[in-house]
Amino acid sequence: MTQARSGQALRLRLTPMQPPEAVSSIEVTQDAAVLAGVASASTPSSCKLLVHPGEAGEILVHLENLSSRTLQVNLQVSGDFPATWCQIGMEGYELIPGQQMEAVLYFQVPMGFFEDAAALALNEPVIFDYRSWLYVYYTERTADSEPGLVPQTTAVSGSFDLYVRPRSLYLDFLPAFYRESDFTGRLLKIFEQAFEPAVQSLDVLWAYIDPLTAPRELLPFLSHWVDWRMDERLGVDRQRRLIRHAVELYRWHGTRRGLCLYLHLYTDLPLDEHLTLEAEKHISIEEFSGNGFVLSDTRLGQDARVGGGRPYHFIVRLRPDAGETIDESLVRHVIDREKPAFCTYDLYIEPRA
Repeated sequence: MTQARSGQALRLRLTPMQPPEAVSSIEVTQDAAVLAGVASASTPSSCKLLVHPGEAGEILVHLENLSSRTLQVNLQVSGDFPATWCQIGMEGYELIPGQQMEAVLYFQVPMGFFEDAAALALNEPVIFDYRSWLYVYYTERTADSEPGLVPQTTAVSGSFDLYVRPRSLYLDFLPAFYRESDFTGRLLKIFEQAFEPAVQSLDVLWAYIDPLTAPRELLPFLSHWVDWRMDERLGVDRQRRLIRHAVELYRWHGTRRGLCLYLHLYTDLPLDEHLTLEAEKHISIEEFSGNGFVLSDTRLGQDARVGGGRPYHFIVRLRPDAGETIDESLVRHVIDREKPAFCTYDLYIEPRA
């Protein structure tokens, strides 16, 4: 919908970018109408803008210079809504004869408009419909103006109505006939606020059961779900990764692969699976194995000896980058928890140069 007003030298046209489908009537006092320069308080405005809290609304202001002189223009908005809701955007301030120019009125209602506790505590009705006016002040300038003569400023005004409404998703499920009443959308919004949080939770249920994205308060439940004991000495991010890989750690418990994964999750050192030499890896586990004591192939005192062996023994070497620190007590706790009970080990932490 477009509202047009024309003065002696300037034509004004207002076009809302989000016109409402259905609105209720606005009552304006006679005093307010006289101050605003409108003819009658009961005269409705043809420019109506619908604004949802948290979303931007715009009114396009079209100006046209009908005179033969250059006009210096300036815009001012007046209404019964908070002044912080409106911002004016202009391309310039001068209109040459016959030139057209567009300006924009930007409206932004706070997101928590309908939940404002301070406004509700006053026990007064909350205003949803606002009557406003746009004043365009212009000054005619001529090249042969007399020195010292102050140009006369004239104003052209246009009224518009501002409607603040909650956005209701449930209106999309109704026939267009029910949208003719503004009350329908406001009524459905009550049910939407009650049920929509539950619907949204179901849509993102995967994020609640994934330890990497679940709320922190839900981590104890997820750890109990996989029978994992949380360690308060570790950070939250590290505990999330351990809970997520708990089943995989159970599957490889007591093996070299399981211990490497466990140390990787605890220390954040890379696994270096693409490397073949243990001496080049950040996490190195060396195992010792042999043929054992075979009498037919072994000669006592020459290539074999009695005692001194360490069966079921392995060596763990951690090589953090320069500047990184590793808690040795935590690492030993991990190894003692993961290794078979009959195995022994040595631990070496060798920072890289």
